[in-house]
Amino acid sequence: MSLFRRALALPQAKVGLMLTAAVVLLAVFGPWLGPLLTGHDPMEFAAKPFRPDGAAGTDGLGRDVLSRFLSGGATLLLYAVLATALGVVLGTALGMLAGYSGGRLDSVIMRGNDVLLSFPQLVFALLAIAMLGPQGWLLVLVIGITHAPRVARVARQATVAVRDNDYIRAAQMYAMPRRTILLREVLPNITGPLMVELGLRLTYSIGYVASLSFLGLGIQPPAADWGLMINENRIALVVQPWGVLLPVLAIAVLTVGTNLITDSLASAASRREKEVLS
Repeated sequence: MSLFRRALALPQAKVGLMLTAAVVLLAVFGPWLGPLLTGHDPMEFAAKPFRPDGAAGTDGLGRDVLSRFLSGGATLLLYAVLATALGVVLGTALGMLAGYSGGRLDSVIMRGNDVLLSFPQLVFALLAIAMLGPQGWLLVLVIGITHAPRVARVARQATVAVRDNDYIRAAQMYAMPRRTILLREVLPNITGPLMVELGLRLTYSIGYVASLSFLGLGIQPPAADWGLMINENRIALVVQPWGVLLPVLAIAVLTVGTNLITDSLASAASRREKEVLS
């Protein structure tokens, strides 16, 4: 908890937290607020296509842009959080196991990681979704799997740095099971780099989910989704820009907010490490 307190003491962390919280609240409560504020369901016909009617006009099918925008962030955020959680949990488990065990098991796990790292993340996601179809669970699974090798490298390096400490040797002397040592002794002492990696992976997940929806391989029409809205309304950017600008701004604010929090965690972890060494 001291790491979070140190990070939150930084001005950039407070700004990042406010930006992230604003977009998260918008995504969570937007599906209920949209119909109430606009009087239109995000799926229904509201007026002629690309008209300035209402607060933000209509899209190419005559649906209310503001209602679709307010309803479009929940699924994107949910998929990004689930994919990040899957990638961080899987990568942390593999990295800790490899770093603590060493030897042949370490080599096998990390060489497998190298194979996965040789595939570009977006290309791997495109290939899997093109073969099995654009499904929500597949989107989460593919993005999570592509995050895991990168998290595993960070977790392994952090585990190697602490595995020879006295408290680890004391646990081994009392014949504690390896799983218990990893969970109780190793994991709490490598949370700094893992929290930084968590923030980075969440940022990338948001971008991947939005990009795949933009390409038509993520969340499918007629669902309201920010990435899908950008693709659907880009042809009328000059005539009716709000269908593109609103989701772009929301994704940008969310990305900036998470990056500021991640940078703050990295700075706090670095300062704590310097204090420990001194």
